[in-house]
Amino acid sequence: MIKRLLAVWHARNLEFLRDRPTLLFTLLLPIGVVIGMGFIFGGPPRPLFKVGVLGARGSQVALGSATPANPFLHERYVQFVPISDEAAGLNEVTHQRIDLLLDLDGTARYWVNTDSPKGYIVEKLLIAADPGARRQPVTGQAIRYVDWLFPGILAMNMMFSCLFGVGYVVLRYRKSGFLKRLHATPLTAFEFLSAQVLSRLSLIVFVTVVLYVGIGTIIHFHSAGSIALLLLLAVIGSLSMIALGLTIAARFASEEVVGGLLNLLTWPMMLLSGVWFSIDDSPRWVKWVADIFPLTQVIKAARAVMIDGAGLAGITPNLIYLAITTLVFLAFGAWSFRWRVD
Repeated sequence: MIKRLLAVWHARNLEFLRDRPTLLFTLLLPIGVVIGMGFIFGGPPRPLFKVGVLGARGSQVALGSATPANPFLHERYVQFVPISDEAAGLNEVTHQRIDLLLDLDGTARYWVNTDSPKGYIVEKLLIAADPGARRQPVTGQAIRYVDWLFPGILAMNMMFSCLFGVGYVVLRYRKSGFLKRLHATPLTAFEFLSAQVLSRLSLIVFVTVVLYVGIGTIIHFHSAGSIALLLLLAVIGSLSMIALGLTIAARFASEEVVGGLLNLLTWPMMLLSGVWFSIDDSPRWVKWVADIFPLTQVIKAARAVMIDGAGLAGITPNLIYLAITTLVFLAFGAWSFRWRVD
C-alpha cells in the first residue's frame, strides 16, 4: 500500500512540476503581492492629518515652489493638499475626508467640521501657530467605512461573477466539444459571444440588485445619488468585465492557464482598485495603473454617486471608458475566438 501511495504521490508531483503555467503562477503570485503591497504602503511615515489649502497659495505650498509664510504650514505630520474650488473643499470637510480647509489668500480663515475629532486637534494646532485665523464652522456627519466599502464590495462581486462565470463556462464548452458542434451551424463567433455576454449580464444585474436591496435593508448604508444611475453603471461596468473575461477564454483550452490568467487579473484589480482601502496617498504610477482596470472605474463612479450624490455628468468619463473597453474586449474576443481544441 505504501508503495502504491508513493507512486501516485510521485506521479502527481511530476505532473505539477511539468505544468509550467501553474508552477509559475504559484511562485510568482505571492512574490507579486508582497512587492506590490510594499510599494503601495511603503515609503516614509504617513501624515496623521490632512488639511486643504485654497487658491494659488495652496498650489504653491503643495508643489513646494514657495516658502510658506504661515507658521502652521511648517507643522509636522500634517499633509497639505491644494484645493482649487471652495465648494469642493467644503464638501470634503463636510464628509470629513479632510480635517480642515485653510484659505491663506488675504485674511487667514479656515473651515472645520465641528463633528470631527481630528478636525478638533488640527484646529488647536492652527490656533497655536496663527491665533488671528478666523473660524468658519461646518457641520456634517462622517461617511462610515461601511458606506465607503459597500460600493467596492458590490463591484468586486460583479468582477468575480463576470470573469470566472464567463471564462470557465466557455472553457467547459470547448473541452466538451459543444463549441465544435456549434461551429457546424451558421452561428458566428460574435453572435455566440454576444449571447454569452447578455446571459451573464442579466444574471449579474439581478444578483446585484438583490444584494443592494437586501444589504441596504440590514445596514442602512448612505446613498445620496440616483438609483437609476447606479443601475446604468452596473450594466455598463458588467459588460466591460464580462467582455474582458471572454478575451481570456476565447482561445485557451487549459483550465490551469485560464484559471491562472483570471487570477492574474482579479488580484491586482482587487488590491489596486480601492475595494478595501484608498490608494490616494500611493505613488502616482500606482494610481495610473489602477485607473486602467474597469473595476476601478466602476468603484470610483459608484462612490461618486452614492456618497457625493454625483449626477450623470459627474460619472460620464467613467461610463465612456467602460463602454470603450467593452467594445474593444468584445471585438478582440470575437477575432481571437477558437471553436475547437487543436
